Amino acid sequence: MKRSLAQRMGMSGPGDLQRLWAALSRLPGGRRAMSRLVGRAAPYTGTIRAEILELRAGYARLAMADRRAVRNHLDCVHAIALMNLAEETSGLATMMALPPEARGIIAGLGIDYLKKARGRLEAECSTEVPALDGRTEHRVEVAIRDAAGDVVARATARWVIEARRPGPTARS
Repeated sequence: MKRSLAQRMGMSGPGDLQRLWAALSRLPGGRRAMSRLVGRAAPYTGTIRAEILELRAGYARLAMADRRAVRNHLDCVHAIALMNLAEETSGLATMMALPPEARGIIAGLGIDYLKKARGRLEAECSTEVPALDGRTEHRVEVAIRDAAGDVVARATARWVIEARRPGPTARS
């Protein structure tokens, strides 16, 4: 069975993500290294090359550069690049809030595009994950702002949170 990059790195859950961020974010170039690792662990997500600016329990702030690869024919950032940024931001905020015995998977994502997105963008998500009691749906909001601070898009992500199933782990 092929193992994911996260499994090959020995990461099996939210606690590992939290420990990796704590170790890397203090080092010169550590935020960039963490951003690249997340992009390698989730290859499609990595196509937008988002930079993690800040992570803590229940909070994530990421930036995305405006470059040709994420633009559309209207000379602004493509709608799906914005959706990808919102999903990554919501996922990191949610995963950073989960206890080690939990896991989350995105079950839905909606977005409203409010203004053409140009220039460096920042996405921000703040959430509190509910108590783990079986399978729970949890909604989180993400705001994406341009350099002027104007909100260019708002997204709502629906995450399913549940306890990890017992069985072999990445460390087995």
